[in-house]
Amino acid sequence: MKNLSALFIVIVTMLGCQSRQNRLEPAIPNLKQRVDAYQTVQLKTDISGLSSAQKEMLSLLFEVANIMDELFWQQAWGDKNILLNNIKDNDLKRYVKINYGPWDRLNNNEPFIKGIGPKPAGARFYPEDMTKKEFQQLSNHNKGSLYTVIERNDQGKLVVIPYSQKWKKELTKASELLLEASELAESEGFKRYLKERAKALLTNDYYKSDLAWMEMKDNLIDFVVGPIETYEDGLMGAKAAFEAYLLIKDTVWSARLNHFAQFLPQLQKDLPVDDKYKTEMPGSDSDLNAYDVIYYAGDCNAGSKTIAINLPNDPDVQIKKGSRKLQLKNSMRAKFDQILVPISQLLIDPDQRQYIDFNAFFENTMFHEVAHGLGIKTTINGKGTVREALKETASAIEEGKADILGLYIITHLTEMGELDNKDLRTNYVTFMASIFRSVRFGAASAHGKANMIRFNYFLEKKAFTRNPQDGTYKVDFEKMKEAMQQLSKEILVLQGEGDYEKAKRMLDELGVITPQLKKDLDRINDANIPVDIVFEQGPKVIGL
Repeated sequence: MKNLSALFIVIVTMLGCQSRQNRLEPAIPNLKQRVDAYQTVQLKTDISGLSSAQKEMLSLLFEVANIMDELFWQQAWGDKNILLNNIKDNDLKRYVKINYGPWDRLNNNEPFIKGIGPKPAGARFYPEDMTKKEFQQLSNHNKGSLYTVIERNDQGKLVVIPYSQKWKKELTKASELLLEASELAESEGFKRYLKERAKALLTNDYYKSDLAWMEMKDNLIDFVVGPIETYEDGLMGAKAAFEAYLLIKDTVWSARLNHFAQFLPQLQKDLPVDDKYKTEMPGSDSDLNAYDVIYYAGDCNAGSKTIAINLPNDPDVQIKKGSRKLQLKNSMRAKFDQILVPISQLLIDPDQRQYIDFNAFFENTMFHEVAHGLGIKTTINGKGTVREALKETASAIEEGKADILGLYIITHLTEMGELDNKDLRTNYVTFMASIFRSVRFGAASAHGKANMIRFNYFLEKKAFTRNPQDGTYKVDFEKMKEAMQQLSKEILVLQGEGDYEKAKRMLDELGVITPQLKKDLDRINDANIPVDIVFEQGPKVIGL
């Protein structure tokens, strides 16, 4: 029992006191409504052009993805079977699976099972009773590593355990499968990446595999896998969560996108801040591509679903090679059709609904990912990396930067004449409608918090007006452009200075849902517009 977390002990004890007919029960009255708020989408694509070897390789990669899924369960909650096997209610069980635990990710991590308390801020990366002060006093240079967990030993003292040791059995299996898959790869770049990633899982050193991933150019299949993002660590923002995306390249759309990669150095140079905040030139190997996703696993599948990726996160790799921006076209289209368009019909001024446009949505999302690679990764005043300096605020601030700077980039490229026949009104109005879509992710989500900041900043700057008669919003294009430039500058400077206190104030003061916005979000819910999407996915769905 000594190895169980305090939360786990409570659950085990609670279950032991219940009869088999009286299992875990919902703590909220509208559970079915919340389950139904997720629109089911099939993740399909045409794989008829793949060879038999590539299809065999896909089967192996699905297995690796499932291992990542199991590992994320352990990071977010623990042994999922202790939870799922003691739930009789089908809606409750489905909601637990959507959220990878008993906390509602799109409702500020509210517990939705009776007897379950608040979600630990540090998930299961740290002991639940560990304080930030205790962590800071721990003398171990690996304590802040992305790839270690902190636990207590038999004497109650904190110890640092590498992922490769903590999950040796699972990661060894995943590594073996990646090596087996590499022998089936027809792209030499993809083969090299899979082999390097297999090593990384066992060594906690992902640098070489990140470089190999950056150097791939001709692979139709892509596989993002491993411990990657730090959103799940709400305590220190330091620990990476396991996830996997299995992707098939859309060669037609990718050819259109790659044109813009050449502009990254110029875009960095033209950022609206002093030169000291843009001294880090993005690597020249950055590329833009479009994909159909055929599998989400782990962190990326929990709660709200990602529709674009900018990786690697390693600042050293970004400076040397840049980053790759992957647009997940089928998921993006589903969110546009099922969520964004219905929201715009409800909340956007009738005269501006004509500007709601999928291509604008695609561009806004794509240049959001481009913006992640711009700005500065290491503070200008010796506070370390931006992530280290901003601590738990880093993810929300970075997402806010990417959102607003993405719109700035589109505006700048249009003014440069690089986006032909571009009507920026489509980007601005679609951007506004997207705020209502993403702010529903709640304060527990870095993306949700970022959208709250932007909405309230726009409100202060009068970038939009609200018609009290019909409750619709109308963009003031000139004022939105001014607000966009000002917020872009504020965030870029904040990151460059590593100003943690200012980041905290921005989140505390602007990262909130106002009463009027809450009423309008309730209107969206009352209209039964989906809050997000969930998937039917896997080998059978794509015909393997």
